[in-house]
Amino acid sequence: MSTAYRSVNNVAPGSLLAERAYDELRAAILENRLPPGTAMSVPALADRMGISRSPVREAVQRLIHDGLATHVPHRGAEVSSVDVEDLRQLYVVRESLEGLAARLATERLDVAALADLEGILGDHALVLAEGGDEGAHIRQDMLFHQAIRNLSGNAHLIGILDRIQGKAHLGLHSLWRHPHAPRLALEEHREIYDAMSAGDPEAAERAARNHVTRLRVRLSQSAPQR
Repeated sequence: MSTAYRSVNNVAPGSLLAERAYDELRAAILENRLPPGTAMSVPALADRMGISRSPVREAVQRLIHDGLATHVPHRGAEVSSVDVEDLRQLYVVRESLEGLAARLATERLDVAALADLEGILGDHALVLAEGGDEGAHIRQDMLFHQAIRNLSGNAHLIGILDRIQGKAHLGLHSLWRHPHAPRLALEEHREIYDAMSAGDPEAAERAARNHVTRLRVRLSQSAPQR
């Protein structure tokens, strides 16, 4: 078995194997356990996860659709790579869409949803206070944005942002290592939360757009220039 897959976790037998295989492989990619350029061998991954090839093949196809994996002629699928310019362009698009998601989410906000967002922020603060690893920070970061876009109630927007955010995170490990990124992200998430909890859709949209703008600025400061 290839050592490239040692960080991929076993998937226990049961129902929804393709869904669970997809969740594990997606997490492995976003946490850099499967770095960009890693071959996505269906037989080897199936062997590693202890399941048949069919659900793994389905999971890999979903990852290709999401932009997290790429089909390379005569070689098969591999984990996608994102260059600096591609990442900058993704953030330009993401700025508008995250703002829209925050505005729509604020219009639909209820007590339970607000509590969920507050809980995510609390967990993120705990990760930072305890010196959690990069993967833990990324998970909390993505959970916050995912909660907002799901609350927007717009299936098309949710699908687009799922793909954009996933692909944007591919570049964080190799292209972007701003030393204060986790702390700044949490502070900016709190600004979005404050605007949402105040019931101000326009302020929430501005805060979300400002957050992504600042991400883009930090990228330009820390990533290699063309």
